[in-house]
Amino acid sequence: MNDLIMSELKRSSKVISEIDPAQIRKAADMIIESIKDGGQVIFMGNGGSSADAQHIAAEFSGRYLFDRPAMAGISLSNIAPVTAIGNDYSYDLVFHRQIDALCRKGDVVVGLSTSGNSRNVILAIEAAKRIGARTISFTGKGGVLKDMVDLGVIIPTMETPRIQEGYLVACHSICGIVEREVYGKKAVLVDRDDTLVKDVPYCNDPDKLHLLPGVPKAIARLNDAGYIVIVITNQSGIARGIVDEDTLAKIHEKLIKEIEAGGGRIEDVFYCPHHPDDGCACRKPETQMGVDAISKHGIDPNKSFMIGDHDKDIEFGRRLGLKTYKVTEKKPFTEVVNDILDGVS
Repeated sequence: MNDLIMSELKRSSKVISEIDPAQIRKAADMIIESIKDGGQVIFMGNGGSSADAQHIAAEFSGRYLFDRPAMAGISLSNIAPVTAIGNDYSYDLVFHRQIDALCRKGDVVVGLSTSGNSRNVILAIEAAKRIGARTISFTGKGGVLKDMVDLGVIIPTMETPRIQEGYLVACHSICGIVEREVYGKKAVLVDRDDTLVKDVPYCNDPDKLHLLPGVPKAIARLNDAGYIVIVITNQSGIARGIVDEDTLAKIHEKLIKEIEAGGGRIEDVFYCPHHPDDGCACRKPETQMGVDAISKHGIDPNKSFMIGDHDKDIEFGRRLGLKTYKVTEKKPFTEVVNDILDGVS
């Protein structure tokens, strides 16, 4: 029995890992453009896809990961119109009639169909295109729907359960992108050693931590301009047994208090405790700390920055879609902050 379960999990994860991220990005961009222009996103599907259409529409009108204004997400799966139209006209028209009633030019209409051949979804997509809406489909590898929309997000399998699992993951990813890039915060992610503080190799004593000149005031200026500031730091001294996590917490507590005393605010600190040889996903230039920070604080990468003193900091930022600045002896953190606030690219 366990082998059957593991096989199911492996098949699911394999399909999900093979979804084209570029298709997800394009779908999110299309939805963002519509919402910013006052449009709405309309979802439809049958059976399990109907439930998923309701689920994803609710992520827009409610919330996905953080509190923000409602976005116009509509599901066409409400039982009254579906049964009324199906009874009075035809089940083929249950979405078409609602598109005629609700859809406007500039909206985005999303059809979910595991087969890619659902007649009622196809007719509704054709109606949406005539109105001037943009169209997206979520399907498996088969069917005609993916070839008639403006953008087809393809789940690379013909296995129905895997298709449904795949497009739910893809839709959740889109929800996160749209939420962050319409209502997300702007942030500055910043390395610690030789950027904010003098580098003390494997610092294991709060008394050894010393801020570089002008750092608190510079952070205060970022805060005043609406940026949250988050420290992202590799701390392999923990894995090496040179510093323990309680001591590191006290070091970061001192860092935060000294910056607050100078008028600035550090919103959060993320650190990687692993050895460089551990192959973890969080040690810069790997991006897990940044992914966690973006998700936790609802950050829009397009409006945010990474500042550090090492090439790995710059690679880390670029992989997350952040604008990047490298500090040097000739261009310290304070001058980089000037450039950010002056809009210097």
